[in-house]
Amino acid sequence: MDVNNLMTPATLRIVVTLCTVAFALTVIFVRLKASSRPVTVKKIVMPPIGMATGALMFVYPPTHIPFWWGLAAFAAGWLFFSYPLIRTTKFEVKGGEVFAQRSPGFAFILLGLLAVRLILHEFIQEYVSIPQTGGLFFLLAFGMITRWRLFMLKEYHLITGKQATPE
Repeated sequence: MDVNNLMTPATLRIVVTLCTVAFALTVIFVRLKASSRPVTVKKIVMPPIGMATGALMFVYPPTHIPFWWGLAAFAAGWLFFSYPLIRTTKFEVKGGEVFAQRSPGFAFILLGLLAVRLILHEFIQEYVSIPQTGGLFFLLAFGMITRWRLFMLKEYHLITGKQATPE
């Protein structure tokens, strides 16, 4: 069996889709477990900061996209995809510490966002290369996570009565 024949675009698409689903299920599991631990400013701001390093993908020329495409992807994440996450994020104080309330719909919202992402991926991939598609979805996810985490930071400071400046 020739290994080169296994790495067709169709095989690559299946592998990427399966990895995306596995990653999304891991995120859902981690987010549901996180509600049992107190929330801190560091835990709120680190995910988008860590995710920002993914922008280094744009150093690789095949990921280059027109500026307007990137802006549209980021804006879609910021305006539309962050909304369900914001609506289901609530904090509560227990024993002097802030906890994220476990929302029964949170896992379903993340699964719905995953389904929308997979459907959009299939459509968009017909018009742009796989690396460009990855770049577009990175920007969409980064816009979504950034707005959601900024909302969480604001709510955290409101509930704790602290100034809105990171520690």
